[in-house]
Amino acid sequence: MIRLPEKPLPAEAREGLVKYQRELDAAGDYAERVAQAKKRFSALNKIGNPIFDHVKVTLSAMCSGVRRCAYCEDSVADEVEHIRPKTLYPEVAFAWANYLYACGVCNPRKNDHFAVFAEGTNVLTDVRRERGAPVEPPIPGRPVFLDPRVEDPTEFMELDLRDTYYFVPRGRAGTEAHRRAQYTITVLQLNQREVLPQSRRAAYWDYLAHLGNYLRAKTQGFSREELDLLVKQVRTRQHPSVWAEMKRQHARLPAVLRLFDQVPEALGW
Repeated sequence: MIRLPEKPLPAEAREGLVKYQRELDAAGDYAERVAQAKKRFSALNKIGNPIFDHVKVTLSAMCSGVRRCAYCEDSVADEVEHIRPKTLYPEVAFAWANYLYACGVCNPRKNDHFAVFAEGTNVLTDVRRERGAPVEPPIPGRPVFLDPRVEDPTEFMELDLRDTYYFVPRGRAGTEAHRRAQYTITVLQLNQREVLPQSRRAAYWDYLAHLGNYLRAKTQGFSREELDLLVKQVRTRQHPSVWAEMKRQHARLPAVLRLFDQVPEALGW
């Protein structure tokens, strides 16, 4: 996971989402707003609704690679995901800042998972609503789940590029940063799904090959335009977390260090 680049949503779509949210906020008490959030989002999030057509185009532009999932960076993103679940926080069911594009695997896994550091006690508290439980607002507190719309997940976690290709928390065990990273990794099953570490490993060698191709092209006198096309290939590939970690860890990875020593400009890609 990386922080998503911000892209402007067209004014028409922004105004439409504000209108939808205003109508939902006036729908009644909390339980009724929760029910209406699910019903109205399902009804409005349809192909042909220009508001959500704009939402999806803009979220697509924020994705890495060829519309890769914001969470796993591996599968095609095709579902509008609520970072704060609409069934817990109907007040942001139509908030643009609460959306990202996820794949059909990550979105159901994330689902209504959410936790907060409870206000007053700072205890990490799961606020998911159990089936059959009263529909009441979650306790107040700071979110535990990392929000890539406003936070850089690479500040909280890193990839093991030497062995497992697992995400691991960066903070000291027991700290808030460490617990946030671990919670996010666990909820999204970023390590448990065997295909993801395998894909990251393949992406590592793919990035290495592209960097080598750039070095050869530069040595052979390719034009700036041709070199820029090769740079674009690196910048737009899936698993951008792997590339970010290759840059961050290059001094510890001999094969990567050798290439970056010869192509230092790549550290800025």
